[in-house]
Amino acid sequence: MKKKTNHHLHHRNNRSRSSNSSNTNNNNSVLGILQSVIFCRRRRFRGQLLPFISAVGGCILFFFAIVSFLSPPINHHHVHHFRYNHSSLDDEIDFRSNIGNTSTFLIPRAGGSLGDEIWRSTQSQSYYGCSQKSENHQDVDAKTNDSRFLMIVTSGGLNQQRTGITDAVVAAYILNSTLVVPKLDNKSYWKDQSNFSDIFDVDWFISYLSKDVKIVKEVPMIEGRSIHPYQMRIPRKCDPECYHSRALPLLEKKKVVMLTKFDYRLSNRLDPDLQKLRCRANYHALRYTEPICEMGEKLVERMRMKSKRFIALHLRFESDMLAFSGCYFGGGDREREELEQIRTRWETLHKRDPDKERRLGRCPLTPEEVGLMLRALGYGEDVHIYVASGEVYGGENTLSPLKQLFPNFHSKDTIATKEELAPFAPYSSRMAALDFIVCNASDVFVTNNNGNMAKMLAGRRRYFGYKPTIRPNAKKLYRLFLDRGNMTWEEFASRVRTHQIGFMGRPNEAMPGKGEFHEYPIVCICEDLNTQIQNRSQGLSQNQSEPNNHDVQANKRDRNESESVVKEQQRGNEEHNNSYTQQIENGNGTRVKELLRRNKNDSDCGLEEGHQTNT
Repeated sequence: MKKKTNHHLHHRNNRSRSSNSSNTNNNNSVLGILQSVIFCRRRRFRGQLLPFISAVGGCILFFFAIVSFLSPPINHHHVHHFRYNHSSLDDEIDFRSNIGNTSTFLIPRAGGSLGDEIWRSTQSQSYYGCSQKSENHQDVDAKTNDSRFLMIVTSGGLNQQRTGITDAVVAAYILNSTLVVPKLDNKSYWKDQSNFSDIFDVDWFISYLSKDVKIVKEVPMIEGRSIHPYQMRIPRKCDPECYHSRALPLLEKKKVVMLTKFDYRLSNRLDPDLQKLRCRANYHALRYTEPICEMGEKLVERMRMKSKRFIALHLRFESDMLAFSGCYFGGGDREREELEQIRTRWETLHKRDPDKERRLGRCPLTPEEVGLMLRALGYGEDVHIYVASGEVYGGENTLSPLKQLFPNFHSKDTIATKEELAPFAPYSSRMAALDFIVCNASDVFVTNNNGNMAKMLAGRRRYFGYKPTIRPNAKKLYRLFLDRGNMTWEEFASRVRTHQIGFMGRPNEAMPGKGEFHEYPIVCICEDLNTQIQNRSQGLSQNQSEPNNHDVQANKRDRNESESVVKEQQRGNEEHNNSYTQQIENGNGTRVKELLRRNKNDSDCGLEEGHQTNT
């Protein structure tokens, strides 16, 4: 019994061990499966995690690459001329220079959204040149004393001489004298040996003014002998009474008087008929010779082929001009020494304070400043610019900021061949005449200075319809250029546009009698109220009061009278021209007939529509 019991116990223990072994095997199998699952998932997770980490790392590296590309280079020195880099959108220039704050300045490549407003003035359609003489103006036969001959010698460059020629016509009329064709300045800085007839059409000059002033090419023999002229100098801004008291007694006694260094020797304030004679001489009688006109017209045509509209910039930045100004332009000790050495040429030139000159607006803008001003006014980098200048101080280093802002940069040397310019190149005045023609024909004329060419062109463009003419308000802009690193581009551009109000060549920017007459020939510009009414009806001036009917009728009457005078003058001028042609038929009659045909429009080279012919 005991044995059987032990046997049963042994059998149960064996079953129990067998069961435990089976359970252990089952547990091991489950554990193995779990471990396999976990291992597989780890491998799968690991396979997904590595690409994710790689992608994130790539993004971070790309971000730092962009930051490195856009960041300006570390610079431990002031930058003398600006640098620019492309931004990520390629629509701005990263600009820095030596003027004022040298921090970077982002400038848009595009000009803005002002559209045609920057290319023309809607008001200009209401104005036209009107230099016809009045009924009180005496004709040449009643005015001229045949025994008096007035000679003048001009001074300076081409446009300074042009003021002298224009004023000489009026001086001869005041003195009841015959004018001898003016002599040009051959001794000044430019050493140009050109005569009047080398630059201006002398036959047209004599013919056009023949009803106002008698003009001869040389002093004739008087009582069978040559008369040596008596030389004298008239004070600047001399009025008619001044001429009568100073020059008339000598003319009566000596018969032939030569006025030397004749520039700005006539008052700005004269009676309207004398002022209109000035305008007829300047805007109609003075015409360039045929070779100059033909080359000038070629240059204009080539600019038009490059762009429908273009800007002409008269850039005075020659070393002598900068030295004379007494200003400093950021070139360091080298600039100061070089310009100071040039100043020694003028013994009477007083030393000037550069900072004071700039505060007073007497310093010409640098090419860089001109570029910034134009971009702020709305002209984008796609605009084509014709630059009329001499040898720029600093050369390409000085011009590079302007060229980077306006890469479509042209001059007569880039759009004409050396062979084409060869007949003109030795003569500074003839080269200046070519620039004058292109600048006059431009859609917008800009100057960095207020010199003689700038004044003469500004007056001419006003006379022929107020074509946009931008003169920098240097007195206000100088501080803005110094501080521009402390403001955004939008703020800078807004202030430039504000400061330039009144300096854009638009009507009513100057009151009659203010400024140089050659720059503001207000007496010779008339307003057409009919056109003004049409503009208002189109919504151009909706907030302004309409002119009353009396003013409209008066304007119509004045305009009709003006047109009648013009037609009468045309008939008289045609009769005179026919007579004049007969007088010189044996010499160059064929050429004169051609000139009379070609010169129906009274302008430098027939590029503008004239409003009248002279009687």
